[in-house]
Amino acid sequence: MPTLTLAVPEDLKKEMDELPEMNWSEIARKAISERVMEYKLFKSIVSKSKMTEEDAVKLGRAVNKSLHERYKRLYKELR
Repeated sequence: MPTLTLAVPEDLKKEMDELPEMNWSEIARKAISERVMEYKLFKSIVSKSKMTEEDAVKLGRAVNKSLHERYKRLYKELR
């Protein structure tokens, strides 16, 4: 099996060292594997999509506006 070396910030390494029972290599393998599968699924979905970039922008704006109105009502009721 090939070897992969990762760099992590010092503070994270210290926290990892405080948990010696954790198999960090296995955790990293699983995380990488999951991310690869998610990306492949994403690429598969996107490659079949008929939505244009303009359609996506319009949809995103509509969702943002809808959420804004929803939370505006919700927080107004909480006052």
